[in-house]
Amino acid sequence: MRTTSSREVYRNPWIRVREDAVERDDGSTGVYGVVERAHFGLVIPAERDGFWLVEQFRHPLGRRSWEFPQGTWPAGHDGAADALARAELAEETGLRAAALHHLGHLDLAPGLMTQEFDVWLAEGLTQGETAREESEADMRTAFVPETEFRAMVRDGRFTDSPSLAAYSLLLLSR
Repeated sequence: MRTTSSREVYRNPWIRVREDAVERDDGSTGVYGVVERAHFGLVIPAERDGFWLVEQFRHPLGRRSWEFPQGTWPAGHDGAADALARAELAEETGLRAAALHHLGHLDLAPGLMTQEFDVWLAEGLTQGETAREESEADMRTAFVPETEFRAMVRDGRFTDSPSLAAYSLLLLSR
């Protein structure tokens, strides 16, 4: 498939949406919508046979959601993937990690968007102050034993797909 033209249809500080005219290998044509978002980091803060989770209201879902800490650099900032992981961990939970292990790199939704993310395991945790953004003011942090985490997944209380994909990378690394 090749792109024959592309046009921006929407932009705000967090996303850009473009529409690509495409020609497939068989000569047929079509339109493809693509959402462009900055890559993000996701951190699994682990200790004492459990994990530190964050919960916040997610506007698109219209409800609160449990997740592993995750996020992107603020607009106009950039840096190494491990630095982003450390920044997100500290910002959302107040935790600092003595050790950070890269578990993998994943595509969020390759049929729809360009966004990718790195997954990190944070260990040797010490507590500090959070530095949450305005949009994270309602965020909660909780330590959850892994057995309870698995129960949350099974009964639908934990549904964040990037976090679940990250957890699968953790399981594969064990």
